[in-house]
Amino acid sequence: MIGLPYKLATLEQNNTPIFTGIVGAGQMGRGLVSQMQSMKGMRPTVLVDIMLSSAKEAFSNAGLLEGRDYAHAETVEAGNCLLAEGKFVVTTNTELATNCDAIHCVVDATGIPEVGAKVAVDAIAHKKHIVMLNVETDVCVGHILYKMATEAGVVYTGSAGDEPGAVLELYDFATALGFEVRAIGKGKNNKIDYDCTPHTVAIEARERGVNPKMLCSFKDGTKTMVEMTAMANATGFVPDVMGAHGPKSTVKDLPNLLSLKSEGRGGVLNRYGVVEYVDGVAPGVFLIFSTDQKDALHELAYLSMGDGPNFCLYRPYHLCSLETPISVARACIDREPTIVPRAGLIAEVGTVSKIDLKAGDPLDGMGGFTIRGTFIGAHEAKAKNVLPMSIVNQSTKMRKDVKKGELITYDDVELDENSLMLRLRRKQDAMFG
Repeated sequence: MIGLPYKLATLEQNNTPIFTGIVGAGQMGRGLVSQMQSMKGMRPTVLVDIMLSSAKEAFSNAGLLEGRDYAHAETVEAGNCLLAEGKFVVTTNTELATNCDAIHCVVDATGIPEVGAKVAVDAIAHKKHIVMLNVETDVCVGHILYKMATEAGVVYTGSAGDEPGAVLELYDFATALGFEVRAIGKGKNNKIDYDCTPHTVAIEARERGVNPKMLCSFKDGTKTMVEMTAMANATGFVPDVMGAHGPKSTVKDLPNLLSLKSEGRGGVLNRYGVVEYVDGVAPGVFLIFSTDQKDALHELAYLSMGDGPNFCLYRPYHLCSLETPISVARACIDREPTIVPRAGLIAEVGTVSKIDLKAGDPLDGMGGFTIRGTFIGAHEAKAKNVLPMSIVNQSTKMRKDVKKGELITYDDVELDENSLMLRLRRKQDAMFG
């Protein structure tokens, strides 16, 4: 971040802004467009949504006028012509975001694994940097996408502003200073409701102006499991228990709460080096660290960080897609990712049945009626043949009966053989043997 405003200002002064293709004009995409339009050195150049009216509304809300500032196109050729004329583009075709000549970087903000996979593959194939505001895709096939991007000479990255990216800022800070990081994680502002469905949250979703499936994925815990999996794969930290403990706490009490049970300070952990979520410290992210340096311990106490041996770093906010332009800038200017699965395949989002399922029943994916996600170590997931949740789509069907609350395995389902997510996942599995 240091020096970034000046780098962006230089791009603006030289009339060489970063042209960005954005896929998804939902809540996250709209926020991204509005923020990017306010910035120097960057433009929300192509905006894609399955509903053209949503893309137009996002541009309109950002102060752009149809005809004068932007126009509609559905082919790459037409998009290239409009961009050459200095206009932005709205479209329903994702390939305008990934294939148009002028685009430097692509952001997927859909949250739909299959769409995210296509957008990422196309962007990489056309030598565009790719920012995944779609963690759902990343936690399942991020390793193979990262490898593909590296081989193509472009940056693949998760987004600043999402909790995994925000946690990694703390992690990089603490590890660079030589502290012993013991736990990382995120807040949650309510208890998980495993029985949540789009129907049970319909009124709240309408009042808050969000998609019921998206809200359901937060309330049934799936989104939290996805975010913790991304943190694990970036750092090498693991689940202490499947699904994490999820205790309730204040920020002040985190250092003792996230200590070992054996240490006698009221801790819940069986080991250090873990990812956790905590009810009561949302919307922030946290990191627990320690040090054996006597003078450092003295200074931490002097700075009101506590008495140790555990200390807490806490970031009390994350601005979601409003921060995504930072990742775009870092990728294009510095060729650096914000967060990638550097540590390897550490954790998975396993699939759990929300209801009793029968052979032949269709599954419906995240935020739906039939399944939810859980945070599970990759070795345990492999040993149990657990189905990664992000390869489930609406063509996935049950082969066997599974009871409510049970893990669903590969053997239990019939997968969609036409799925790009599935093909990528199989290539990724081959990478890890």
